[in-house]
Amino acid sequence: MKNTSLRTRLEAALEFPDHLRYTLSHEWASQEPDGDVLVGISALAQDSLGELVYVELPSLGKSVAAGEACAVVESTKAASDVYAPIAGEVTAVNEALRNEPQTVNAAPYTEGWLFRIRPAVGADLSALLSAQDYQAQAH
Repeated sequence: MKNTSLRTRLEAALEFPDHLRYTLSHEWASQEPDGDVLVGISALAQDSLGELVYVELPSLGKSVAAGEACAVVESTKAASDVYAPIAGEVTAVNEALRNEPQTVNAAPYTEGWLFRIRPAVGADLSALLSAQDYQAQAH
């Protein structure tokens, strides 16, 4: 039986769902049926940070520019800014993360979402990376 390196096994365990779009700063974005965009951090980002101990979420109604730092995730290792993947207005935040930030580690693409943005006129997710492009550039 061939031994695989720890890095190879770890990369295989990290998911990059095809229906999401990604940024090089490791955010993911999902267009929701109501037109809003759900935002979180990728499995690669949460894995690199380690167990999250604190999440600072943006204010409701805050207008954000694409690429603007608007949230913070903090682990026992480091704190990291989270950037808006598109321009728009914050319409919701995941309040559950205030008491259970480690949910981002356990389910980064589902229960671990961070905030929702109503896209500004002209904001387009197609400018973000596909799962395949993100995975190729992130490693």
